[in-house]
Amino acid sequence: MIGYATLGTNDLARAQAFYDALLAEIGAKRLMELPHGFTMYGVRLDRPALAITPPYDGKEARAGNGNMLALVLDQRAKVDALYKKGPA
Repeated sequence: MIGYATLGTNDLARAQAFYDALLAEIGAKRLMELPHGFTMYGVRLDRPALAITPPYDGKEARAGNGNMLALVLDQRAKVDALYKKGPA
């Protein structure tokens, strides 16, 4: 169900060095890097992963800004149902 978790960072280079070393201990590595700094770690793209990134709004990374949990669903109807149910 969980696709990936994202953690915000204000020091991408330092965070990458930390997670490169830490996650190598469990066989994980960088699987994806996007130009704005989004860096995804894991063992395979079809497995749950951890991502680090500067917050999208460019402000300080802190609780509630820069963090995200992504769910993987197999049908668009399920996405729509969760989207509708959440605010209710």
